This record gives sequence, structure tokens and C-alpha cells, in this order.
Amino acid sequence: MSRSTSRIQRAILSVTDKTGLVDFARKLSSLGIELISTGGTAKLLRDSGIAVKDISELTGFPEMLDGRVKTLHPKVHGGILHRRENPAHTAAVAEHGIQPIDMVVVNLYAFEKTAAKPGVAFEELIENIDIGGPSMIRSAAKNFHDVAVVTSPADYQAIAEELTRSGGALSLETKWQLAQKAFSTTAAYDSAIASTLEQIPADFHLPQSQGSFPQTLRLSFRKTLDLRYGENPHQKAAMYSDGSGVGVANARQLQGKELSFNNIVDLQAAWDLAQEFNEPEFDEPVCAIIKHTNPCGTATGKTLAEAYKRALESDPVSAFGGVIGVNRPIDAEAAEEMHKLFLEVIAAPAFDEAAKAKFATKKNLRLVEVTAATQKWVLKNISGGILLQDSDSHPLQEVDLKVVTQRPPTTEETRALLFAWKVCKHVKSNAIVYARDGQTVGVGAGQMSRVDSAKLGAMKAQLSLRGTVAASDAFFPFPDGVEEIAKAGATAIIQPGGSQRDPEVIAAADRLGLAMLFTGVRHFRH
Repeated sequence: MSRSTSRIQRAILSVTDKTGLVDFARKLSSLGIELISTGGTAKLLRDSGIAVKDISELTGFPEMLDGRVKTLHPKVHGGILHRRENPAHTAAVAEHGIQPIDMVVVNLYAFEKTAAKPGVAFEELIENIDIGGPSMIRSAAKNFHDVAVVTSPADYQAIAEELTRSGGALSLETKWQLAQKAFSTTAAYDSAIASTLEQIPADFHLPQSQGSFPQTLRLSFRKTLDLRYGENPHQKAAMYSDGSGVGVANARQLQGKELSFNNIVDLQAAWDLAQEFNEPEFDEPVCAIIKHTNPCGTATGKTLAEAYKRALESDPVSAFGGVIGVNRPIDAEAAEEMHKLFLEVIAAPAFDEAAKAKFATKKNLRLVEVTAATQKWVLKNISGGILLQDSDSHPLQEVDLKVVTQRPPTTEETRALLFAWKVCKHVKSNAIVYARDGQTVGVGAGQMSRVDSAKLGAMKAQLSLRGTVAASDAFFPFPDGVEEIAKAGATAIIQPGGSQRDPEVIAAADRLGLAMLFTGVRHFRH
């Protein structure tokens, strides 16, 4: 890669995402670069007072087939692909009147957005497969020594600045970086198309359910952050984004130290648990305090401040240095309470100005704004491959609940059981959660024995366990777990059921005066 740089004289612009395009095109034009464009891009530039030549003027051939054919022409690809230092190439393009094109500014039809539209028609999906755009991008990237290829509006400013400094040229290093990004762009685009189309059967009927797994799993993520280290200091790590703009990987950090690998993992756990409570039966402020991906305290309240204080009551010792997730914007009252405790990260949909001002005195505290996202799949690494599964998003319906004991739960117990069930889903197996209505009291997580989890949850309790309820993420294999929960002071249990010894477990609950609900749904979290 030793060829010298040369001044860019001609650029072709054809973009779907027109963010920042007018300013960038104006800068190119001011540097004496001739602009060639297509369709809506040309109209936008012309309406903005920027001189531009239509692609048909370059090719001598009109756009046709409803725009399907406009840049697929030798005068476009010859202008891009010919090697300037090759005499045979320069002679060939001169013989056919082909003008050099030194810059290609292209981004692609929004295929993924189209595919994500509910009820999208097959014909619309196919029409949003870009042909000319990827072809120009690949041509320019292949000939990166001579041609700059720009695929992201995020690069416009840096490129304009370099062009200004150099009098209209880009370094070979810059063109190589742009080419790398370009090939990554077309690879991700083709991957999205292939992954979508392989789910469509031969009758071209779009499947109503997107739950089927692809035969070939194609993943495309862009690195957004180099992390200081991974779970431990001797491990390297980085974070990658799917580019959707939503979810934890695309969150906006407002203040604080750089997020660590463990911060991000805990942040995801806190955010996921908090979002469980945006459903009608629990549509109220909630606060989840997480340590090592497990909730040490979770509570609802009339206000976010009340929810936080109730969550903190559950286990104030473990909460020190924790990560918080909430489902409402954080206001001044909540910030005042949270400010009193050392915390690593607070994740929320938003922070009001008073809250940001309060937290500003804690320079290391990380404040993260997250836009909610639905996770379709969960991936786990294994040696030689990965495991893929649907996300655990099974909503518990009233019809799922089955009273199996002589005594049914009271209305108050039922509400507390449903709250505990939501929290239990986010606790590492084996999981036992003791709770009152809207407040965890004790959490037993990650034990090899379910009865040990019941004991641990009771041991961790800082509040009275008398009159609480308990949730179990999986069935009780023996009555001893139920007996341990009753000994702690709980009066009702919610669990999946399904054990061969269910009759013995139910008999134990009846003997101890407990109410018990079966859900038929297990929530293992390994």
C-alpha cells in the first residue's frame, strides 16, 4: 500500500440515510469536487442549491425499471474500478470515454427496517434489496488505493476535515479504513437478507411467527467500546452493538467512569428485571438492586424513591456497590435517596435535570440511559459453537395458575406470589425468593440444593419473614424445601409443579397450612 495520494475530482452520491448529506456535499463542492447523484439524493442536493449532475448524464442512459437499473453501467463501474497506475486500464477508459470516479458515498436501502415491519408484504421486502448500492461499495472498496468509499454519515465530518487540510486528498490509511468498513457493511447487509429470506417458504408466504431458528446463523455486530478488561483483569474484552440504537449495548452514558465488563453484565440484569414490571398488573415504579447478576433487593412503590427505599431495606449490606435498574425516569426525590449509597451504575429510561445535578457530585458513578428493547434470542458460547434459544419471556396468565392445596391463597398472598414469581425468574438457579406484596424479603440464589436456597434466602432476610410468600423457579423434588419455607414463616408458595413427588409436596403444604399455586412454567437461569 505504497501508492501516493491524489486529489479527489469526482464523487458519486447515492444514499438512503440522508443524515448530514447536504453539509457534506456542500463541503465537497466547495473543494471543487464534481458531484454526480441519483434520484432522491440528486433532488435533495439540487433543492439545497448544490450543483449536481444526474447519473444519466454520466452514463448516457436513463434510469429504468422503476429505478432498479441506474448505476449498473460500465461508465460507473469502469470509472470506479480502473487502476490509475495501470496504463492498459487508463487507455481502456479513455477509449470508451469513461471518467474517473474518485469517491463513492453510498448507504443502502433499509432492508432490516423493512423486514422488521409488522405484516410487511413479500414484494416490499424484495424491492428493498439494494443491488446497485452494494455493487458500487464493493467496487470502490476493492480499488481503495484510488477510490474513497464512504458508507456511514458518522464519517462525513472527519473526511471533510482531512480533505480541507490536504487540499482535496485522502491518505491511503484513511481509504483503507473506509474500505474495511465498506466490506463489513456489505457483509452485514447480505447476512441480514440471507437470514430473513431463508425463513420464507417456497410459497413466498411470510411466516407469522419469527420463532424458527435459521439453518445458518449469521451475526453482525460493530465494536463500540474497548473495555479495560473482562470479568478479571487478565482477560481482554470489548463491547459490540447491533446498531439498532436500543438496548444496553446502545445505551447512552451520561457521566461516570468507563463501564467495565462486569458493570455491563450487571446492568443488563438490573434492566431486565426492572422491565418485568411494565405490565398492567404491576404497572408502577420499580427498583432492582443487583449484585453479581442476582437481585439483592427489588421493590415497587407509589414513587421511585419509595421503591428504592423498599428495595434497599431487603438487603442494605449487599446493596453496597450494587447496580440499580428502574423502569421510570429518575427524579430529584429518587436521586436524593440513591445518592446516599455507594453504587456502581444506575440504569434508567431517563434522568431529569435535578437528578443529574444531584449525581454530578459523584464523578465516578455511572449514569446510563437505556431505550427498551425486546430480546428475541439468547446465545451462549460452548466450545466449537454456540447454543441459541428464545428469550424467557413467557407471560404468566391467570389461566396458568392452579391451586393445588386445600387452602387457596388470599388476594393479598396472590399478589405477593405474582410479584415474587417475576423476581424469581431473574435469580440464578436454584432460586427461592421470599417476598411481601411489592417487596423482596430474602433471596436464595445459585445453590446446588433447592432446600439450601430456601435456607439461604431465609438467612439473608433483614426484615421479618412472618407472613411472607415464597417463589421457586423449579419444582420441589422433595417436601423438605416446603418444610424449610414454612419454618421460615412464609404462608404461601408459587412453583411450576411437575415433580414425581408433587403429591408428597402438596401433602406437606396442606399439613403446614400453606397455600400453593402451580404455574406449569419453569424459569431456570444458569
